[in-house]
Amino acid sequence: MPKTWFITGASSGLGLEMTQQLLTQGHKVVATIRRLGALAKLAQEYGDRLDIVQLDLVKPKSISSAVEGAFERHDRIDVIVSNAGYGLFGAAEELTNGEIDRQIATNLTGSIHLIRAALPLLRKQGGGRIVQVSSEGGQIAYPGFSLYHATKWGIEGFVEAVAQEVAPFGIDFIIAEPGPTGTNFGANLVRATPMDAYDETPAGAVRRAITEGSFEIKGDAVRTVAAIISAAESETPPLRLALGSTAYSSISQALSARLSALEAQRGVANSADRQDP
Repeated sequence: MPKTWFITGASSGLGLEMTQQLLTQGHKVVATIRRLGALAKLAQEYGDRLDIVQLDLVKPKSISSAVEGAFERHDRIDVIVSNAGYGLFGAAEELTNGEIDRQIATNLTGSIHLIRAALPLLRKQGGGRIVQVSSEGGQIAYPGFSLYHATKWGIEGFVEAVAQEVAPFGIDFIIAEPGPTGTNFGANLVRATPMDAYDETPAGAVRRAITEGSFEIKGDAVRTVAAIISAAESETPPLRLALGSTAYSSISQALSARLSALEAQRGVANSADRQDP
């Protein structure tokens, strides 16, 4: 059955690929973009099955009006895809206040406002599904991506709590966690002005890998999007969806290491309990 999807960040990367795949499959898409005209060719090809909306995630009023307008124009919005975002690279000390604020406002606060704007409308229609595009970086961390990770770890915690709050209303979530994938993420990466002090540190090593193009990228954008769509159309999708062998391996190793470290602290943890008189 054709559905109606609402996708942020639909002009490039995974958002654009998802928009194209869904339209090809016969679905309707409400595609949000920051700059009008970015989807002109798709609009000509698919007509009224593509509803293009201008939205800037750093402006909460823009988010609420875009979401409310979409629900007014369409009988039902089946899937909300919170996809828009970008990467910020630099050791924490290298980042400016402005770079930090915009990263958080786009990747974290913007996604929170989007989800909050959608919830009452999804409740009113009797349910729906929200896909939050996160990253393997919502479970692990690379040096030089501290603020990016802060937003991804943050949005994952937010979604995990909200998913429990709204489950009784027939609203559920998928947190998509792709590993390094062949999109334009690297081209859109905002890079802080480097400090010489970090040249011979792990952050400097990652910087060189990105600059030299030696940072391994195994993920395929087409296959990644197809897997997200398949999960979103399944009856009982997982809360977290790791995508790509790099993501699976990295997340598995990180969780195993944390569990091992936790087990080693069992005695200390228990010692902090109140003692019965």
